[in-house]
Amino acid sequence: MSFPAQLAADAAAVQSRLDVALSGFSDQPVIHAMRYAVQGGKRLRGFLVLESARMLGVAQERAISAAAAVEALHAYSLVHDDMPCMDNDALRRGLPTVHVKWDEATAVLAGDALQTLAFELLTDPALGTGETRIALVAGLARASGAEGMVLGQALDIAAETADRPLDLQEITALQAGKTGALIRFSAEAGAILAGADPAPLRAYAGALGLAFQIWDDVLDVTGDAALTGKAVGKDAAAGKATFVSLLGLDGARARATSLIAEAEAALVPYGPAARNLIDCARFVIARQS
Repeated sequence: MSFPAQLAADAAAVQSRLDVALSGFSDQPVIHAMRYAVQGGKRLRGFLVLESARMLGVAQERAISAAAAVEALHAYSLVHDDMPCMDNDALRRGLPTVHVKWDEATAVLAGDALQTLAFELLTDPALGTGETRIALVAGLARASGAEGMVLGQALDIAAETADRPLDLQEITALQAGKTGALIRFSAEAGAILAGADPAPLRAYAGALGLAFQIWDDVLDVTGDAALTGKAVGKDAAAGKATFVSLLGLDGARARATSLIAEAEAALVPYGPAARNLIDCARFVIARQS
């Protein structure tokens, strides 16, 4: 199956698993907000879980709960990231953000509940042995917590009131946590499920995650809100240091292209089986949203 077709199929499979996980809950605004928050999106992280697993011989039926867990965790991070105390965004995936559609308290609680749902999904016996599930739980916790995504977000907030803009090394470290850590875990999850060496996938995802964020910075300058599904131009208006402000638009594009070449090189040990992961990497710097 081609990468676009596989990405779409995986997105539908992840949505179906999330729908099942969120079925039967009480009729409360926070539950409706959770269901709203997990709708749509590219599902790139879920795809990385499923494709890395497929490449290593792990069936989708076994990996699907891990893919859904990553997407639930990602959805929580977006709900909280959009709130007035953080990025204060009114639009996400072309729709009103959760705190706009409901209120701030509901957004906090919906995000909290999606985070805990992610770890509940990783207890699914279909994922494998207890040791495998513990490894997945530990990996997602590290990627999303105080050494990963949360740290990156904290550094991003601190930078807004710093007495100088971040330099290139600092912003690279920030984004390695805020965006890159969850992408790295998503790619490594297949190796955890297969009991395989995660090093090549870790290298692939490290380069991919940084290229992803650089391209987000490019889109913040060149993108159209109707295509991106969120506000554009906010970073420049706020005077924030970005890869574009530090490298220039052409320099940022060149750096992203170089990182994608690094990502592809990391997949050489897998041969033709890595075709969709290579196409995924190329997609990251061709996307419009």
